[in-house]
Amino acid sequence: MPNVNLPLPLFVAIGGFCLLAGFLVGVVAGPDTPDSTTGVVASYDSDSARLCLTGDAVADQDGADDEGVLCGVWRRSLRASVPQVGDDFRFVSVRGAEPPEGTSDERVAGVLIYGDVVD
Repeated sequence: MPNVNLPLPLFVAIGGFCLLAGFLVGVVAGPDTPDSTTGVVASYDSDSARLCLTGDAVADQDGADDEGVLCGVWRRSLRASVPQVGDDFRFVSVRGAEPPEGTSDERVAGVLIYGDVVD
């Protein structure tokens, strides 16, 4: 049986097609990732790290109340700016089954907010 050699351009094209197909399968069948959303700071208590956000995009978040306010415990990086009322705040929220450790407020039960003030 004779050897069959592919020309280099055809080999590169097939390899690129396989990478593209793998990427598309990963995007379609891969896990959902949370979307980063921007809201407006309604209140922030530095003692308890309780942060409340408002805005059109915030009202659709899991854990927002009937008035479109999302309150939760803010988890921040060391370089994060302290939010002030009225600041734009880009965030991702996660809602769990139980309140975060150290909190007993029912409005923030299980809602963690990760993000920072938009400059």
